[in-house]
Amino acid sequence: MIAELQCVVLDCPDPLLLAEFYRSLLGGRVNQVDRRWAVDDDWATLHTAAGTVLAFQRVTDHRPPRWPDPERPQQFHLDFGVPDLAAAEQEVMAAGATVLDDGAGTDRPWRIYADPAGHPFCLVKHGAGPS
Repeated sequence: MIAELQCVVLDCPDPLLLAEFYRSLLGGRVNQVDRRWAVDDDWATLHTAAGTVLAFQRVTDHRPPRWPDPERPQQFHLDFGVPDLAAAEQEVMAAGATVLDDGAGTDRPWRIYADPAGHPFCLVKHGAGPS
C-alpha cells in the first residue's frame, strides 16, 4: 500500500452549499475540525456518519459535467446504496438534486441525478451492485 484515501474532493461554485447537500444524503458533520486541512469560503468538508470524508473546493467559472455529453464528461461519479429508490429520490430532490436519468421504461436498479453543482451521482437499490 502506498497511500490512504483522505477524502474525495469535488469542484464546485459553492463549497458550503454542496457540503450541506451531501450531509442531507449521508449524515455526518459539515466542517468538523480536522488537523489535515482548514476550512474557509473556498473549502468545505463533510465527515460522513460512515467515516468517509468528502471535500468541496470552490472553482471560479466551474463548468459542471453534462451527462452523458462527451464534450463535458462526468469524470467520476458517486454511487449511494438505498433500500427504496422512490423514497430516496424524493429526499434527494427535496435536498436540491435534479434527475438526469430516472430509468423510465427499464427495470434497472439505479437512477442518475446531479447534485446542485452538476456532479452526477447514482442511487442504487441495496444489493444491486455499482452503476
